[in-house]
Amino acid sequence: MPLNFPLAAHTRQTGTRATTQENTMKDTDIKRLLYTHLLCIFSIILSIFIPSLFLENFSVLETHLTWLCICSVFVTAINLILYLVVKPNTPSKRSSLSYKVTRFLKCCIYFLLSCFFFHIIFVLYGAPLIELVLETFSFAVILSTFTTVPCLCLLGPNIKAWLRVFSRNGVTSIWENSLQITTISSFLGTWFGAFPIPLDWERPWQVWPISCTLGATLGYVAGLIISPLWIYWNRKQLTYKNN
Repeated sequence: MPLNFPLAAHTRQTGTRATTQENTMKDTDIKRLLYTHLLCIFSIILSIFIPSLFLENFSVLETHLTWLCICSVFVTAINLILYLVVKPNTPSKRSSLSYKVTRFLKCCIYFLLSCFFFHIIFVLYGAPLIELVLETFSFAVILSTFTTVPCLCLLGPNIKAWLRVFSRNGVTSIWENSLQITTISSFLGTWFGAFPIPLDWERPWQVWPISCTLGATLGYVAGLIISPLWIYWNRKQLTYKNN
């Protein structure tokens, strides 16, 4: 019996060290997540101010379609760069050039399908079918940028992984948890942004789809801010399954 005490003590010490190491790794991931999200927010700020230095009469409201295109490019570029540098997902064992090219082409197809899917959803919910087609599709592009692009960067063109992440208790990392929050907040922002459209206030930002795109942008930014804070606050309760 006495020989079991050193073994039990060693087991407890090993468990304590493992728990400490896990908490340290989790705190490190939260910091990386926070810095990544701050840069994503910064990309939206840049899309508002930098074009005004080169384009005359540029503004979010008056040249809304131009801003949507620029914002989509900025956010997509920052997402690609950050996820390539930070690499929050497990690297694939297949690294051949043909595999990377095929994966990239699939991501492009998924993004386009997402844009068309959102466009159809907007029309079904009351957006003009023939008039303002460019405006509606541009709105679909920016919403896809806020939702589909991060999914593609983190999960790749893998529908099963997408369904797993957005199912109950399906996340396996802090990054996937954050992906849930930012995606849902973007959709909620879009939904709330549609409320002022039928009101007779006759404000410039009530024209379709300005209020919805502003709502989606604010929802996306809110998700970027809230998700690291929520994860940090609940870090001791969060447990993730292995892939």
